[in-house]
Amino acid sequence: MALTDDSTSTSSGNAAGSVAGALTALTSASSSIKNAWDNSGAKDVIASAQSNLPQGTQDTILLAKTRIFNRQNLRSPTIFFGIGDEQPFYIEKVPSLIAERARHNLSFFYLNYALVTTVLFCLTLLISPSAIIGMGLLGFAWMALLRATSEGSMQVKGITITQKHASMGMGVLTVFVLIWLLSHIFWMTLATSGFLCGCHILLRDASMHKDEEDKVVMQGDLSLDVEGEEATFLNNDPVEGV
Repeated sequence: MALTDDSTSTSSGNAAGSVAGALTALTSASSSIKNAWDNSGAKDVIASAQSNLPQGTQDTILLAKTRIFNRQNLRSPTIFFGIGDEQPFYIEKVPSLIAERARHNLSFFYLNYALVTTVLFCLTLLISPSAIIGMGLLGFAWMALLRATSEGSMQVKGITITQKHASMGMGVLTVFVLIWLLSHIFWMTLATSGFLCGCHILLRDASMHKDEEDKVVMQGDLSLDVEGEEATFLNNDPVEGV
């Protein structure tokens, strides 16, 4: 019995040591990648490339960040899963109500669905080291291109190539490379996230949040007449019948 206990404790100690070693290696790798990114000057290159974009493109990106990717539109887990609601999930049988529920959930939880898809994509990507290496090489290629065209153009065998044309060509190449690298991951992620998000769209009853975007913030001056014990808000119009 003592021998068995010693073996069990030894195995537990080895497992704990392995986990600790893996966490240490992961932390060290993350620090190395971060230091390499900081020392490469990639941030300055990206900032310079963004400043060289046409003003219309910059305005479009800013508008997308403000409206579409607004963090306020990312619902909390309590709202997303209906924690505390009496019946957050149930099957609706009326077709018109099903369509209305799907429309509302898509517009109300779209950032959550995008986050679920992104997380599933990253988890699926972990099972394909070759795809990770390929995407890393593709990222370095983009950084090299941005650095080479940081002044607006670059020379290739005496031919001047503008940043716009180089980015367009690199964009097309990136699309084909990603299709080749991530085709199986993409379809696996799309199928999984489509099933999960589809179930949420059809089953989640978030009708109580439909009027959230119609909230009106009351603004005005509140004046108190202490002597007459009267209070007015926004206006002093008398109320009929009082």
